[in-house]
Amino acid sequence: MQGETLQEEPKEKTAEKKEAFAKYTAKDSVFSTLFRDKKYLMQLYHALHPEDAETTEDALSDITIRNVLTNGIFNDLAFRVGDKIMFLVEHQSSWTMNIIIRVLMYLVQIYHDYFEEQDADLYGSRKVHVPEPELYMIFTGERASRPETISLSEEFFGGKECAIEVKVEVLYGDKGNDIISQYVAFTKVYNEQVKQYGRSLEAVTETIRICKDSDVLREFLAGREKEVISIMMALFDEEKILRTHIASEKKETARKAAEKMLKAGKITADEISEYFTDLSARDIQEIKKELLQTI
Repeated sequence: MQGETLQEEPKEKTAEKKEAFAKYTAKDSVFSTLFRDKKYLMQLYHALHPEDAETTEDALSDITIRNVLTNGIFNDLAFRVGDKIMFLVEHQSSWTMNIIIRVLMYLVQIYHDYFEEQDADLYGSRKVHVPEPELYMIFTGERASRPETISLSEEFFGGKECAIEVKVEVLYGDKGNDIISQYVAFTKVYNEQVKQYGRSLEAVTETIRICKDSDVLREFLAGREKEVISIMMALFDEEKILRTHIASEKKETARKAAEKMLKAGKITADEISEYFTDLSARDIQEIKKELLQTI
């Protein structure tokens, strides 16, 4: 029996990893996995609106932009409470005011999808119904003296009143033990483990152990430990693939530019390495060989 168990484990792990790749993209994280579960999405809503004791899980609709099959925009989390309010929630570990522009783009797309869904006549005389937007950024870096709200007019137009305004409330996870605070705590524990163990399986498993012991996302992590490990490890693999792809694209661009300059007589073959540092000695040899074949 013990021998049979040992033989089956690698198959099970392989299946889990394949499932993680099939379900999630590099943009996804524990954040999106957590809040795809309505139980935790409801906790997020209560953290944002603790005064509302009437709304139930059934009133929450996930409207996150995913664009799995296209190269369009996609965001971290969006959900609607009935037809009353639309929530856009982004998470950031590094501070950037560009999040305001991105949130604006997401909001326009989500409104577009909503009006399509409702068959709203935007060209008619009757005023259409528009759910009220609430925009948030969960910031997992160090707060320091950062503001509670950031706005388009303040950050991009020097505070001048303009034709469009966007205000994003920044959440730092420093208000009690709600689901937002627990998620921020999870990211900080993970960052510490990465410092100690690098981007490894040990860092992931230690993060989960410490968080469960500290009552940080304990129920979520205890119930989905294997899934969370698979998701996080898949992210490492995806990030490596992305870096490799970017480096390859950069090298291909440099190669085409070098070939173009060679043919135009702007540089000699011996000057390629001086102008195109992204190209290896082997790349340059291949370019020289191809050039000789065309002469």
